[in-house]
Amino acid sequence: MKNHVTVPLLISGSLLGSLLLAGCGDTATREVAAAPLASSAPAQSSPTAVDDAFVASGPLIVEHQVDVAAQRDGVVSAISAEPGTQVKQGQVLGRFDDRQISADVEAARAKTLSTEADLKNWQAEAKVVQSDFERAQKMWESNIISQQQLDHARYQAESDRWDVQRVQQLLVNAQQAQRSLELELEKTFITAPFSGIVARRYVRAGEQVAKGDRLFWVTAEAPLRVRFTLPEKFLGRMKKGARFALTTPDLPDEKHTVRVIEISPVVDPASGTIEVLAELMGNRGELRPGMSSTILIPNPR
Repeated sequence: MKNHVTVPLLISGSLLGSLLLAGCGDTATREVAAAPLASSAPAQSSPTAVDDAFVASGPLIVEHQVDVAAQRDGVVSAISAEPGTQVKQGQVLGRFDDRQISADVEAARAKTLSTEADLKNWQAEAKVVQSDFERAQKMWESNIISQQQLDHARYQAESDRWDVQRVQQLLVNAQQAQRSLELELEKTFITAPFSGIVARRYVRAGEQVAKGDRLFWVTAEAPLRVRFTLPEKFLGRMKKGARFALTTPDLPDEKHTVRVIEISPVVDPASGTIEVLAELMGNRGELRPGMSSTILIPNPR
């Protein structure tokens, strides 16, 4: 019988590790690879402030913000304001060529003055004729003149009274025509509808524009407001005067407060939300209309 000699098999540590991994298959490989990632993920312990509140968002707006449109056809003859210009209500932003309308206004004013003079002349004439009629009536009572002569004086006085009324109406017509042309002349001045800032200019000097064309965009700068929506669960719990913190990503270091001034009394059936309007309180800082903002509102309990 032959003797069997056992020869020890020497396997290096690295080779042994490779063999063990190969025996475990793909599942072991995935578990080893995922271990560092699992250990680095933070554990969710307690709800944060955002979890216990509703974050609403919306752009900052102002109530007065409008495109100033042309009120008549014409050629822009001058521009007096550029974007960024601070303006007061009624301040001239530009002008139309007003030579023709100015001439028409002067002609209308002359017509009014002429009609006024005619009226005064007819009123004086009527007084003379009325005086003649009163004298003729006394003479008729004294049997100095005939009935025919008295009637002639009466008819003349009535005729002059009707002439005075006719010229009075002519004067009214002349005055209204003059006023109409003066209003057209006023429309050649492009003015700011309220105090604010010129945000945009759409027109150039020398440009022909039609009635209704946009000329300038003027916006007020205050008070700043934000309009946003909330889930319908806030209906009945949101009150006017409630105050909330407002922030904007454009100015992360600035903190502001808004006050609720308007709450929609109905729920939008399409979205299941209510609309809320809030106004900025205190100094606006660097906030400007159009900036995006967020409002943190505690959830109703």
